[in-house]
Amino acid sequence: VHNKHTVKELIMMKRLGRLHEQVFEQLHENIVHFGCKWIRSQEKKILGHKIRAVKPEIDFSEPSLYLPINPSFHNNFLPSPENGHVTPEYIQTPALQRDAPNVNGKLTFFHWQINQEANRMAGTDPEVLNMQDEDGDTILHIAVAQGKRALAYVLAAKMAINGSLDIKEHNNQTALQVAAATNQHLIVQDLLAHGAQINTRDSWGRSPLHVCAEKGHLLSLQSIQRAFSESWQSIDIEMHNYDGLTPLQAAVLSHNNIVKEVRCLENPCSFIMTELIHRKQLYMECIRTLMLMGARCGTKDLKSGRTSLHMASEEANIELLHFFLDQPLALALVNVETFNGNTALHIVSSLQNHEAQVDAVKLLLRRGANPSAKNIENEQPAHLVPEGPTGEKYILKVKSISMRFGTQGQSFSKLRK
Repeated sequence: VHNKHTVKELIMMKRLGRLHEQVFEQLHENIVHFGCKWIRSQEKKILGHKIRAVKPEIDFSEPSLYLPINPSFHNNFLPSPENGHVTPEYIQTPALQRDAPNVNGKLTFFHWQINQEANRMAGTDPEVLNMQDEDGDTILHIAVAQGKRALAYVLAAKMAINGSLDIKEHNNQTALQVAAATNQHLIVQDLLAHGAQINTRDSWGRSPLHVCAEKGHLLSLQSIQRAFSESWQSIDIEMHNYDGLTPLQAAVLSHNNIVKEVRCLENPCSFIMTELIHRKQLYMECIRTLMLMGARCGTKDLKSGRTSLHMASEEANIELLHFFLDQPLALALVNVETFNGNTALHIVSSLQNHEAQVDAVKLLLRRGANPSAKNIENEQPAHLVPEGPTGEKYILKVKSISMRFGTQGQSFSKLRK
């Protein structure tokens, strides 16, 4: 930690272009000696399980800070067992061994920091870099969790050369997974540029994509998208976690949770509504980004056979239903069945006292949903409509819609007999 006098000196040095070799003399004394347990402070906790995100020391936003990758040099290696189905064989990007390039010939503050960190870590034994504490964390894990971008950049370059960039801690999380969990999007991009693997699982079977999707970490997800648009490394966009969900399905369920929270609020204040709407927009953009990356909304989860459309139907999520039904293959998706034979229309029809239920049914019928489809219990969607005035109103409206669109509306009129 630096005092105010040191910060002022840094600002003056940046403005005057002077590089003093002795600023930050004590910055990594504990890291180099390692026996002092490094810089263990209160910031460490992974969102719900481990590391609490810490605001980076400095806001770095220059996209040109990443070193170029030489496409003619790469290392082939076998995929890990849990990712053995990934094709083609994914390839590790080469370690970046040069200093970060200057922007327009000028030395930025971030470049200066990288040079300082490189000087501090020069000659550090690789065994020190690979050492792990009682939680399995390396120096790189801690630097990432604390948002120390320049230090993480230098450590990642050294560990990539040694082949230890993807060391996992006690929750089986690599440094990249820590960066994704704490939404350190610039560090995510740095680590990927140094060759960090994306198709890795933590103790919950989640890849970095799952974590970004669950948490609505749009910036980190976009960093991954940009990195892999120019990378030799393939990405398993359809990987299932240990709950049987793909990243897209995780994002859909998180979006559903926000919709449900908004629906259940009574007289919410404007601040809460603004925050919820912002979070919902983040999840929506995560869903769009995953689809752009190749995620398929027709993929089924492994536990119940639900697609993303089924999941959106569980909350009568009109925004997501419109989005998925506007996809090119929506007609083939709308009547897909779960393992127990339920279509999206079955699921929407079974909702209890849901204000968006009728609108969701209208939308599904207009897009080709079959009201006569039967599940394994021989039930049609209207068999699942709740009893009472709301159910009768639902039957009348759906009968009118189904007859208008030529679907088998008579099935709805006979259901309650």
